[in-house]
Amino acid sequence: MEKVIVIVGQTSSGKSDLAVRVAKKFGGEVIIADSRQIYRGINLGSGKITKEEMRGVPHHLLDIAEPEDNFSVFKYKKLAEKKISEILARGRVPIVSGGTGFYVDALTQGTILPEVPPDPILRRRLAGLKPPALLAQLKRLDGARAAEIDPNNKIRLIRAIEIAKTLGWVPKPRRAVPKFEFIKIGLLFPEKILERRIRTRLRKRLRQGMAHELDMLHSRGIPWKRFEEMGFDQKHVAAYLQGRLNEKELMEKLLAANWRYAKRQMRWFKRDQEIRWFRPHQFPQIFPYLKEVLVS
Repeated sequence: MEKVIVIVGQTSSGKSDLAVRVAKKFGGEVIIADSRQIYRGINLGSGKITKEEMRGVPHHLLDIAEPEDNFSVFKYKKLAEKKISEILARGRVPIVSGGTGFYVDALTQGTILPEVPPDPILRRRLAGLKPPALLAQLKRLDGARAAEIDPNNKIRLIRAIEIAKTLGWVPKPRRAVPKFEFIKIGLLFPEKILERRIRTRLRKRLRQGMAHELDMLHSRGIPWKRFEEMGFDQKHVAAYLQGRLNEKELMEKLLAANWRYAKRQMRWFKRDQEIRWFRPHQFPQIFPYLKEVLVS
């Protein structure tokens, strides 16, 4: 079975930089596994790698959807598997890099997801509801799914309702034999260091124009409501641009949101016993480890 490297970790842990260095070392190409970096125009707002930072390494599944589109994990899985096959056919090493655990699991664990087409009418009707109201609807349709879903993620809530209304419930993803052998490594920082890295990165993104970037997208016709649906950084920056937050409050909200997200990421990834974790003092061991497993 052909091998694929997977690099995971929390936000601001340096996954993108490591993926580029691994690609340079082993002749690879990077496939992004990030549910926000798929959107065109949301660059600073998603921490997307720049052309300069790529250092000539091909990156795939960036900028593949418009911000107003809803993009499913089912579609991501199909596209990622196709890209892996293409990279392998070129005699190169596929390197999956990202922090969206749902995307990583769907790809690496052979997860079979329900193929339910979007329902534009239902989505428009649900878009005006707040997360608690959406969660209440999902509870009536499928209490088990409602108990485990992120109660603040409007996009996931709407998709779950959509599936439940079509199938009668939200089926558990089934497992199949994965098509590739995935070599998973994770970057693990102590909390204080990670929190400092998150703060530094957020300040840099704000200085570079994260708010201006979202304002430009809004001027193109994307409504504020769409950014609020996305949640996370986009939700708070949208509130700032509408005058509901000042600069200090924006930074506080962004820090809190990113820290909560980092904790959710670790809870998700810690369930995967196939990930080999590396702490900062162990980072020099990553390249010898990968060299060994790639040739074994």
